[in-house]
Amino acid sequence: MSAPSVSGLLLPAAKPLVDHRVYTIALRKMPEFLDVFGRLAMPVLMDTLGHPLGFWTSFVGPQNQFVHAWGYDSLTDYERRCHARDTHPDFAAYLAASGPLITAQETRLIRAASMPSLATLAHERTAP
Repeated sequence: MSAPSVSGLLLPAAKPLVDHRVYTIALRKMPEFLDVFGRLAMPVLMDTLGHPLGFWTSFVGPQNQFVHAWGYDSLTDYERRCHARDTHPDFAAYLAASGPLITAQETRLIRAASMPSLATLAHERTAP
């Protein structure tokens, strides 16, 4: 069963807790970082965290930033899956390869906010 969406937007009720991460990548190193992330991190993350909510790179504003988000059912779910990631035998290779490419990291746990008007808008857009 897929999560409810409005024009491709994942509705907050799908995952009440989101790990929102922003990595600042060294100047002119984004292609290398994306390669390392794809080859070394993604297999581990898919195995331990499941499917991500999405990936983005900065376009306007602070440059050289890579953003990704993962949804969780609870803080306990987050802690359990992060522990699995951190103790995965292949994760150390990603950390070693990406370390020199990352100049800063921000990690936020954000909670879903109730927005009843979003459901109303979705209904209005699908009504005949």
